[in-house]
Amino acid sequence: MKKKLSVLAMVFVLIFTMFALTGCGDKDKEADADAKETIIVGLDDTFAPMGFRDESGELVGFDIDLARAVAEELGMNVEFKPIDWKAKEAELSAGTVDCLWNGMSVTPDRIEGMALTYKYLNNKIVLMSLASSDLDVTSADQLKDLKIGTQAGSAALEMLQANEAYDSFKDNISEYDKYDTAIMDLKAGRVDVIAVDQVLGEYTNNNLGGEMKECTYSLGDDFYTIGCASDNTELRDKINDALKKLIDNGKATEISEKWFGKDIMVYEPIEGEE
Repeated sequence: MKKKLSVLAMVFVLIFTMFALTGCGDKDKEADADAKETIIVGLDDTFAPMGFRDESGELVGFDIDLARAVAEELGMNVEFKPIDWKAKEAELSAGTVDCLWNGMSVTPDRIEGMALTYKYLNNKIVLMSLASSDLDVTSADQLKDLKIGTQAGSAALEMLQANEAYDSFKDNISEYDKYDTAIMDLKAGRVDVIAVDQVLGEYTNNNLGGEMKECTYSLGDDFYTIGCASDNTELRDKINDALKKLIDNGKATEISEKWFGKDIMVYEPIEGEE
């Protein structure tokens, strides 16, 4: 009898030990997840198809998928922080975000003030008018007679300001906090054209059933980059390495084709970026 009790006791001890070890293993996994470094990404959450809210309020988009893939490649977590895009430089300088990653264009000021990754997406800045109108902008000279809408702090605004004919149309520009509002004003006839990133314009137009059209004249080529704080070249370099791996293994192409129907990924150094 004592022998049976002894055997039973040993069985209970073994079972208890197994559960205890399993529990420790789970806790270790949780601890490992908690210990992972987190990249905090600053973004404009209305910039479709790069980063925006779906019908359920979830953040989705090309840059969202790409950032998650980069974080996974680096063994890191990623957190998305919607910010006022006009104040993006201040958010980055204050350290409230680790990087700006949301269809951000390469500009001289950003080369000077941030640690920028390689160019990762090919884009251009276009003018769009209503498909129902006869308006087609074929040269910058026409802009002096048109009302123009664009997003404040955007690459499109900077390209308008850099245009050789800017002085003739600068008083015709309306700046909006969000492109959504600019598009609403275009549809309502309050502006004649909008200056916008081609990727956003095409995606939005498809969702609107072709209510807009792209004008013949464009403001220029544009490339997207990811901006880290100027003293955080370590993170910039890690993101570059991960992007290269995702391009080489085909994951980046898969994400691009999901959102654009084609591969528009690039991996090119920025002239002047150290």
